Amino acid sequence: MFDYLHVSIAEQRLYAFSKQQLQRVYTVSTALNGPGEQNNSGCTPRGLHYIRAKIGADLPPMAVLRGRRWTGEIFSAELQQAYPQRDWILSRILWLSGCEKGRNRLGACDTFRRYIYIHGTADEALLGQPYSHGCIRMRNQDIIELYAQLADTCLVEISEHAVAAPIQHSHSKESLCKAR
Repeated sequence: MFDYLHVSIAEQRLYAFSKQQLQRVYTVSTALNGPGEQNNSGCTPRGLHYIRAKIGADLPPMAVLRGRRWTGEIFSAELQQAYPQRDWILSRILWLSGCEKGRNRLGACDTFRRYIYIHGTADEALLGQPYSHGCIRMRNQDIIELYAQLADTCLVEISEHAVAAPIQHSHSKESLCKAR
């Protein structure tokens, strides 16, 4: 089970750790507008987060989600052509909540209230470069795999830098996040 994720904005990679050991590396896409925490910025928030909600456990691959609910649709080229402006959220959602008061939690910089997710995308060919509206986009098979292997206390560090050693913790996400 993965207990720590590190998203490197510089590398456009998500690193998954278990017990301080790197287990998997995924290519992602963060915000076209770059890093930033302000509400309505279209930026990817930095800092320490935790996964507050996991959505889509039993959905089929490429399931279309809107408002964190399955529309009953499965993504297709025809659907994309019918709704070309839609920001496609597919397969699974990992809804992030910030841990750092004043940086990514509460007020004008609240990751959770900004609806920042790690989710599947229709634009898999664009992964590896900044392209999202603030979320962290992944290949659909990758988000399904990641989703299934996450520990309940999984922390997510988002930084502009290359991967760092995982935060060493023996406490719950609640105590770690409240301590900041």
